[in-house]
Amino acid sequence: MTETILANATLVLPDATATGAVCLRDGLIHDIDTGAAMPSGALDMQGDMLLPGLIELHTDNLERHIAPRPGVNWPHASAIVAHDAELSSVGITTVFDAMRVGSVVSNTRTNYGKYARQLATELMDLRARDALRISHYLHLRAEVCSETLLEELAEFTADDRVGIVSLMDHTPGERQFRDLDKLKTYVCGKHGLSGDEFADHVASQRSLRQRLGDAHEAGAVAAARRLGAALASHDDTTAAQVATSAGHGATIAEFPTTQEAAAASHERAIAVMMGAPNLIRGGSHSGNVAAADLAEAGLIDIMSSDYVPSALLSAAVVLGDLWDDMARGIATVTDAPARATGLSDRGRIAPGLRADLIRVARIDGTPVLRGTWVRGMRAA
Repeated sequence: MTETILANATLVLPDATATGAVCLRDGLIHDIDTGAAMPSGALDMQGDMLLPGLIELHTDNLERHIAPRPGVNWPHASAIVAHDAELSSVGITTVFDAMRVGSVVSNTRTNYGKYARQLATELMDLRARDALRISHYLHLRAEVCSETLLEELAEFTADDRVGIVSLMDHTPGERQFRDLDKLKTYVCGKHGLSGDEFADHVASQRSLRQRLGDAHEAGAVAAARRLGAALASHDDTTAAQVATSAGHGATIAEFPTTQEAAAASHERAIAVMMGAPNLIRGGSHSGNVAAADLAEAGLIDIMSSDYVPSALLSAAVVLGDLWDDMARGIATVTDAPARATGLSDRGRIAPGLRADLIRVARIDGTPVLRGTWVRGMRAA
């Protein structure tokens, strides 16, 4: 039996905060005591907040590690281990690693090839060898505007820990990049396209959506059901798009681009997820709705770090301050994402749940991680 007691902590419980201690035993939360007592042998948290480990549903961070520069393919095992260590260092104890499925292999400057099946196999192998610090699931980003989506989805089975399948429709002029000028800035900056090459890219993507989009969308919905994964919409913009997502069975709305779409998602009991960088920066880099405006309207359920892992903790604390309810803010990165993905064994500080916890101090208002425990063992 292994036991650790974390005492003199500000416990962020599901509905409140309280001074107390948590006993971790054999990988689970064994007991919770409120009050300032310091049991013999306990670790003194010195009043710091003790939170459930953060749960990340959508991060591009692994892709950043395997391709740190355009045209650079980093050794996958090293990239996975580095990604895992980085997440533990910012308080993330469960991650749904986003991997694109659906490639464009025709002869264009913006080709992107298949990689998800190989990377997922390598990730799960490292997990089986106990080489990773935190808990990993897969998030398959199903690219509707692609040529190989159905073939790539077919390579995944129920043994692959696929927790989320999201419907990614990146048709130029729609959803995230309704403003073609902003899309041009992004794509030309990334791929070095000329004006004519960008026009060809737009025409090609629109053609793919027209020819294959409906079949790909239906196939991705079917794959989510087959894999037992939560289905997520992505970048819904209108109430009509939300209605379509609801018809597909979506339970998560990733990054709705307008308040109209966020409100429509709430009305249909679809959990709204927004990007932490949007909240921290004060707005969307694509010119879409600001996360702060949705927070003020009570339309945010879940936060995601998206492309900045450290932003997840910061955003939760910002929301706690904004709502004057730290428990509610922290729930957007713990309990709410756990519920949205059916993980009933984590996301709260409660007896019997996984002993995934983080210690957080606030220095001049900024949250600073001072410790991460995964299944009761110190991970960072």
